[in-house]
Amino acid sequence: QVQLVESGGGLVQAGGSLRLSCAVSGRTFSSYTMAWFRQAPGKEREFVVVINWSDSTYYSDSVKGRFTISRDNAKNTVYLQMNSLKPEDTDVYYCAATQRPWLKTKVADFGSWGQGTQVTVSS
Repeated sequence: QVQLVESGGGLVQAGGSLRLSCAVSGRTFSSYTMAWFRQAPGKEREFVVVINWSDSTYYSDSVKGRFTISRDNAKNTVYLQMNSLKPEDTDVYYCAATQRPWLKTKVADFGSWGQGTQVTVSS
């Protein structure tokens, strides 16, 4: 069973930056496809960005150019650097993992999830 633990959320002013981390248990982390999703109360979980084993990435249009995903296989950790934050980026951010090698964007494509970390951007 893969376990994911997010950290790094918090309160930031519009235009500011945050870096989220997701620590992953498991001996084959380097082969996982990792993604970040976000969810507001009463809304569906929304895809943000994904990275696969070869460091190929795919971003949602809403964060492209502002957010950057990266991974450190030595630390079993994936990161989400969020710059130029906007109030509409306020959500709970979830880390997700799958052993499938392709760049997936749907919630159903990921079998392992973290508990989420709150990001709040004030105007």
